[in-house]
Amino acid sequence: QLQLVESGGGLVQPGGSLTLSCTASRFTMIGYHIGWFRQAPGKEREGVSCISSSGGTTYADSVKDRFTVSRDNAKNTVTLQMNSLKPEDTAIYYCAAALIYGHCAINKADFGSWGQGTQVTVSS
Repeated sequence: QLQLVESGGGLVQPGGSLTLSCTASRFTMIGYHIGWFRQAPGKEREGVSCISSSGGTTYADSVKDRFTVSRDNAKNTVTLQMNSLKPEDTAIYYCAAALIYGHCAINKADFGSWGQGTQVTVSS
């Protein structure tokens, strides 16, 4: 079974930055699209960003120009750099893997393997 582990969450003040990492074990990320999703209390899990197996990126409108996703296949890691954080970014952040081709849409149904999540809290 594919295993993904998120790290880097924490408490940050509005306007601050955090870097989340998603590391795979028991499989190589090469060939997989990797997505980032988040779920706030009482809300549906929503897509944040995705990086395709070839490095193409997709962002939700709410994070565009603030978040940047990148991958390092040699380290088997995908990173989500989050800048200019807002209180509404507070959520549990999950990474997920999808073995599909083409454009990386941030669609939950495409992703079959999920990490356990890491908490991000933006508050003063």
